Amino acid sequence: MAIATVNPATGEILKEFDELSDDEIEGRLAVSVSTFATYRRTSFSARAAWLNEAATILDIEVEDVAEMMTTEMGKTVAAAREEVHKCASACRYFARHAEAFLADEPADAKAVGASQAFVRYQPIGPVLAIMPWNFPLWQAMRFAAPSLMAGNVGLLKHASNVPQTAMYLQGLFERAGFPKGAFQTLLIGSGKIDAILKDPRVVAVTLTGSGPAGAAVAATAGAHVKKAVLELGGSDPFIVMPSADIERAADVATTARLLNNGQSCINAKRFIVHEAVYERFERRFVESMSSKIVGNPLDEVTDVGPLASEQQVLDVTELVDDAAEKGATILCGGKALGGAGWYFPPTILAEVTPDMRVHSEEVFGPVAILYRVKSIEEAIALANATQFGLGSNVWTEDETERSRFLDDIEAGMLFFNGNTTSYPELPFGGIKNSGYGRELSAHGIKEFCNAKTVWIGVGSAATSE
Repeated sequence: MAIATVNPATGEILKEFDELSDDEIEGRLAVSVSTFATYRRTSFSARAAWLNEAATILDIEVEDVAEMMTTEMGKTVAAAREEVHKCASACRYFARHAEAFLADEPADAKAVGASQAFVRYQPIGPVLAIMPWNFPLWQAMRFAAPSLMAGNVGLLKHASNVPQTAMYLQGLFERAGFPKGAFQTLLIGSGKIDAILKDPRVVAVTLTGSGPAGAAVAATAGAHVKKAVLELGGSDPFIVMPSADIERAADVATTARLLNNGQSCINAKRFIVHEAVYERFERRFVESMSSKIVGNPLDEVTDVGPLASEQQVLDVTELVDDAAEKGATILCGGKALGGAGWYFPPTILAEVTPDMRVHSEEVFGPVAILYRVKSIEEAIALANATQFGLGSNVWTEDETERSRFLDDIEAGMLFFNGNTTSYPELPFGGIKNSGYGRELSAHGIKEFCNAKTVWIGVGSAATSE
């Protein structure tokens, strides 16, 4: 795939970039190692000052950065602005909390016959980040901010359709004051990832992307005994029980499905509704989804912009057509829009059966799958009947039901009575084929640290201070 900005609203190629040569890649790897040797010894206060400056720059440049992301992958400009500000907030969060997260962790010295025993968290080196196009700034930032604060250096291989955002990130950190080489963008195709990951100078990898991509990266990382964190998508359930506020649940369901034009791993995708409230929910959901304005993502009134590529439209169309041909009911939408750009309208499918591909595959577009269930047991069984286990969303005011869902839903994240989202304060990640490891929070910043055990014998004058 060419490394280029192609406007999804028009299909027009706006800017093309040359792929790095092998010699240029070698140069960047060498710089990452030499930078890490000194950067790892910088103070938390220095890193925090640089990261806070990056946040300030983001807030100042929000309009330009938002328009850049919108023209690269099609998200609405309003959503793009929110993404920029969210990245700035994450920078400030980790600048403020990283030192405390990574402070020496005391152990029971007496139990192990020591005068002191503790765990010290230390950076490990250059980490390769392989990032997708759907949240081009946020996906990279939720790796970069904690990793830079931990004292690691980053190598970003971004998606080939968001090169301007990728280059902006490298420039952002350099302008904020980070040493040259602390965060570098590699403009390369996917064919060069394997060799870079095998290079002994790269000590770990994080990937957000498809299952096949994650499996390939995990295999290489495992063969070379390197740490990996993987977030590989999902088919998140959105369960509605009779005690829920049905109108609010249906309205949030629309937001949950259409976020980022339907192109988010934690979008709700399977809507599982108890039969006692099914008709009310369906009526409000169809009305809400049908009311959304599809159009130019730079227009402030637009709710849903184009999909990121022509291939995305083809993939979504194929899944919807397969369901329709096998008997699914299309309650709204269902066909790609004609004309310039890669638009697909908000769509709801009902009467979906296991032989339809949408039942088991992730639909990366604004398509909701609506199910009717008779009991909490059936709701849980259907929610868990998937290869994925990223997020999940349950609407109930019943404490007994809430406890049951909390125990039995198979997912890395569970949100009650509100939209699933990511916060710097909470760990983010999944189970099953949605991957392993965690991003964000104190859990995420420690993923790429050496948890070094320290034991100091009785009579030693050394301390942990």
